[in-house]
Amino acid sequence: MNHKAITFTVVFQANSLNYGEGIANISELKKIHRGNGDVLTFASRQSLRYDVVRLGNEWFQWNLDTVDKTKGTLQFREDVSIADSVEMDLFGYLKTGKKSQKRPAVARLSHAISLEPYRSDMEFLNNMGFAERIEETPNLANIEQHESFYSYTMTIDLSKVGVDGDVELTPQERAERVYQLLDIVKLLNRNIRGRQESLAPLFIIGGAYPVANPFFLGRVKFQPQSKAWNINTASLHEACETTFAGERIGDRTYVGYVSGVFHNDSEFRDVWGEHAGSVESFFAAMKRDVAEFYGVSE
Repeated sequence: MNHKAITFTVVFQANSLNYGEGIANISELKKIHRGNGDVLTFASRQSLRYDVVRLGNEWFQWNLDTVDKTKGTLQFREDVSIADSVEMDLFGYLKTGKKSQKRPAVARLSHAISLEPYRSDMEFLNNMGFAERIEETPNLANIEQHESFYSYTMTIDLSKVGVDGDVELTPQERAERVYQLLDIVKLLNRNIRGRQESLAPLFIIGGAYPVANPFFLGRVKFQPQSKAWNINTASLHEACETTFAGERIGDRTYVGYVSGVFHNDSEFRDVWGEHAGSVESFFAAMKRDVAEFYGVSE
């Protein structure tokens, strides 16, 4: 079985995804300060992992009865293997019991970083409804708000899914785990502060390659000085010109997008031709590559 990995970069639109500790009665978003003065908000890779696992449990009954407290540390149980846990298989583990055991993540995530700068928008809150019931003064709070497009990257090493020491799952089981992960990414959402935000792709680019490398991480940008949201296709096209082992990655690259969201979406077909289509067609192409790699039927 040759080495193969899937990597893709997703663009989605959402509001205020990840808060930090805050100061006094102000809830602060997690932020990154750039050298050009821009302030970008982000949802951490840990928060994305949490929601992937949450939906894996809700939709595909992923086993979450896998955690214990050992020597004061919350960690995966020693008696649980990747055969019992899709989460441990895909996202790795560290066990520090009698014998230290670890597994690097097979599915690796980046932070979801906003593509639009934060402009210090705030929302004033109070619990007037509760206060009026008992004729009390309401409590006051302020929370930072940011509506933006965000981008994150996931890389899945297909060669390592379902294989850990003496444990090796069947090709069909390995493929099924990747199918489930792809289905979760396609409909990913996040529950936060009474809202359910959709993290489903509005634009996605990637493919199955002979090396596990995040080719499009940091390459998705909006064109500057544009009133419309235009994705800079030039930087993505340049990434597609990268070669590895004598192969051009653009030959294996697919693009999926939702029509009408990005003003220059007509360019996508101009650049990627038949490899550009709907988000659904993108995930169908990834599943075909997964089935081919493991030698199973879809």
